[in-house]
Amino acid sequence: MLNQVEHIGIAVRDLADANALYTRLLGVEPYKMEEVETEGVMTSFFRTGETKIELLMATRPDSPIAAYLDKRGEGIHHIAFDVADIHAEMARLKQEGFRLLNDEPKRGADNKLICFIHPKSAGGVLVELCQSIPESDTL
Repeated sequence: MLNQVEHIGIAVRDLADANALYTRLLGVEPYKMEEVETEGVMTSFFRTGETKIELLMATRPDSPIAAYLDKRGEGIHHIAFDVADIHAEMARLKQEGFRLLNDEPKRGADNKLICFIHPKSAGGVLVELCQSIPESDTL
């Protein structure tokens, strides 16, 4: 079962400019910046209520975010949901006919295991599943 919205991902061309904009908009500074080399992205996180905003900037021209920006420009990239058991959710959603973009969860930003659902099988929305990695597993 998909729990609450974990975060909303927003693709940006310039992370410094976007951080300044969202700091003014939300009235808070980002609480974390992190590079995810495997995805070719630098992320910045803001907390607003129980939800987070993740800004994503490409760090290389062949990254998925660079391709997204070239095709669609800046804006909402994905919506992420918290799940308790990502493997079980992936199996359930696959059985329900959703197309997953990866066969196994991978490590994402903010200490999460992640998996994406293809927008063509989710009403045009890129959906991310997120499961927190226990602190004991991060060392």
